[in-house]
Amino acid sequence: MSREPWTIERICDALGNPALAQRFLGEINRAPAHELLTVFAKWERMAKDTVAAVERGRKLAAHDARGEELPGAWVDATAKIQAVVERSRASGAA
Repeated sequence: MSREPWTIERICDALGNPALAQRFLGEINRAPAHELLTVFAKWERMAKDTVAAVERGRKLAAHDARGEELPGAWVDATAKIQAVVERSRASGAA
């Protein structure tokens, strides 16, 4: 991860979604002076989380592309989800 300081421009880029970047810009532009740091910190955290998730996804994709087992603890919830779907179908849900 980059060691560059977080800026408004960097947060917009890291969010990776134009609509989300516009939402951030709207909030930061409308924030009263005494709330600017709070708003910035909130969006900085979201940008950092997004960057971390993308990096993690790329690492997992690389493992998968090499045919390797994915690192970390994974819980297979397939059977549980299928049971919920079956109960829903049995009760007449679409």
